[in-house]
Amino acid sequence: MAEAQTAPSSPVPPPASSVVALDFERLRGKLADYLRPEDIGRVEAAYHFASRAHEGQFRQSGEPYVTHPVAVAEIISGWRLDPQALIAALLHDVMEDTAISKQEIADAFGKVTAELVDGLSKLDKIEFQSQEEAQAENFRKMLLAMASDLRVILIKLADRLHNMRTLDSVSPAKRRRVASETFEIYAPIANRLGLNQIYRELQELSFTHKYPMRYRVLSKAVKSARGNRREVVGKVLDCLEERLPQWGIAADIQGREKHIYGIYRKMVEKNLSFSQVLDIYGFRVIVRDVPTCYLAMGALHALYKPVPGKFKDYIAIPKGNGYQSLHTTLIGPFGTPVEVQIRTHEMHHIAESGVASHWLYKEDERTLSELQHKTHSWLQSLLELQSTSGEATEFLEHVKIDLFPGEVYVFSPRGKIFSMPRGSTPIDFAYAVHTDVGNRCVACRVNGELMPLRTELRNGDQVEIITAAHASPNPAWLSYARTGKARAQIRHFLKNVQQEESAALGERLLNQALRPHGLSLGQISQFAWERFLRDRGVRSRRDIFVDIGLGKRLPVIVARRLSQAQDMETGRPDVIKPKPAGAILIRGSEGIAVQLARCCQPIPGDPIIGVIRKGQGLEVHVHDCPAIQRLRGERSRWVDVEWEPAHDRLFDVTIRVMTQNGRGVLARVASAIAEENSNIQNVGMDGDQVPYSTLHFTLQVTDRIHLAKVLRAVRRVPEVVRILRNKGETAAH
Repeated sequence: MAEAQTAPSSPVPPPASSVVALDFERLRGKLADYLRPEDIGRVEAAYHFASRAHEGQFRQSGEPYVTHPVAVAEIISGWRLDPQALIAALLHDVMEDTAISKQEIADAFGKVTAELVDGLSKLDKIEFQSQEEAQAENFRKMLLAMASDLRVILIKLADRLHNMRTLDSVSPAKRRRVASETFEIYAPIANRLGLNQIYRELQELSFTHKYPMRYRVLSKAVKSARGNRREVVGKVLDCLEERLPQWGIAADIQGREKHIYGIYRKMVEKNLSFSQVLDIYGFRVIVRDVPTCYLAMGALHALYKPVPGKFKDYIAIPKGNGYQSLHTTLIGPFGTPVEVQIRTHEMHHIAESGVASHWLYKEDERTLSELQHKTHSWLQSLLELQSTSGEATEFLEHVKIDLFPGEVYVFSPRGKIFSMPRGSTPIDFAYAVHTDVGNRCVACRVNGELMPLRTELRNGDQVEIITAAHASPNPAWLSYARTGKARAQIRHFLKNVQQEESAALGERLLNQALRPHGLSLGQISQFAWERFLRDRGVRSRRDIFVDIGLGKRLPVIVARRLSQAQDMETGRPDVIKPKPAGAILIRGSEGIAVQLARCCQPIPGDPIIGVIRKGQGLEVHVHDCPAIQRLRGERSRWVDVEWEPAHDRLFDVTIRVMTQNGRGVLARVASAIAEENSNIQNVGMDGDQVPYSTLHFTLQVTDRIHLAKVLRAVRRVPEVVRILRNKGETAAH
């Protein structure tokens, strides 16, 4: 996929063609290590195909454009990818930047290669309302192509890596944009797939171009500190090389300087100055097998004191991307902290190359199959997110959430380990177990104790989810669900429920609006419906009902248009006497589509009126609610509603009780409320008006008669001075 910095520019004098040929000869030399001559011939044919297609196109640096796809192919050859992937890498921009079609590529190099190239091409033929929407849709296409063939993302990451390496040729504004995009998407994807080398380099290059001044200052500070710390590094290396053989451990020991971005991140996260970041060097100890890893750790802890709380065992509990290693921080010479990673050779291969190890190191089948399983599970979760996310921007938001590495490890009651992002809650855990478990979740136990569903999980917690057959997701869960899967599934469920309830409400509202025209829904002909839907570009009647229920269309206008369409078919018959519209009956338990207004809290027995709120459905108010009075100019949105005679639910209502201060007053008022079989949902108190206090109760009552009984019981308490019911900005006795 071509980026801004690789887009063909106006023709400039090309460098000598021998430069391009030299690039391909270097690639040919790498391919000779693992490909057969006939496969190299196919790759060379693709190189010549790409050269002809990109002839006359140049990068903004002035190089022939074909040098870019050759460089991308060279990067993926380091993973020993197969000829199809190499050919796709060489052709990955031809569909986007030239007149070559997918069919031409399929005819020349096969259908699979053409599919790979198509997965790497942007959706440049479609117009989008914003750059963000276009970017999100392109990412969705790429990630879904990756779900069917992992080579798509490996080529794309190599493409992005070469673009980042050559980003100096574009304007500072474009550099910052591409660097931000790489930080947010590509580097986390590389990390999620275990491609540690690419992950670190993408982070470093992004930091270089996004914050050039910070990078230069830190880089200079690191260079000046090298001389001072070289003695420490040399001493640690000498001690490790001497001590490990004494314990019978043969090890490959590597000292490394931490990346500038890693130092910067530590300074920001821990609010440190550069001089306070002492551990800018780390060490790797690579040994024969897993038992030797733990033996080496014992040897190191005997040599230098470990820092408490700085030991992590990623061998027993691998990271979500398959990474395995022991991490420990030691107090080295002169009190300098020294970070050491201990791993086997196989773990080291996977730590550096991640899923690309499948092509590089095929002999380690057991570890690789586990890694492939984890990657496959993540790719399946992408497809699941795609099916539950409506818009591309929503899908990208969910993917971004899940791209950041899991840092919290929790256990199911049966001992299964789940890797969760830091900040996850039992809701996230429930959806990680299974979508149905999440949708039917009602409570949870953390380490055997009942805990709120918003509880933040910590390492080692054992989580048990309690479910109920008829439970459903709560919209409030979205405020503390952390994972993309949980958020997507909650939104998907609520959206479907809202659609169903809105369709049912819309049908009732339209039927009511048709009555003054002497019609009912059952009398509207197929002809009238088809004409109405065609004129408005709507697919089905249900979509009309949903729009009415959500307040996006007014039922009176839809009814008028349907009536006109009906008259056009039949010709106007004898004048039909209009019927009274009739009222919509409210049960109070309709769900999301019908809401009882919080401002005035209507209860059965109150005179009520309905208002259609755009995007929210029908909102029911008490007829004298101040909110209704402010909507006098929008009477077309008012709906005649009445309480259904029989109902079987409780309704919230808020009262204010002014009392004289005295011992036990609150208890006596609460007892009076309870004696009338009313639940107290919430209670608060204002004590500003000495010697009086105002108590605020949210009660549950069946209707207005039940509330009147409660108020009479409270008035009998001697200390009660006054009782008011809250109804918007007015108060009624």
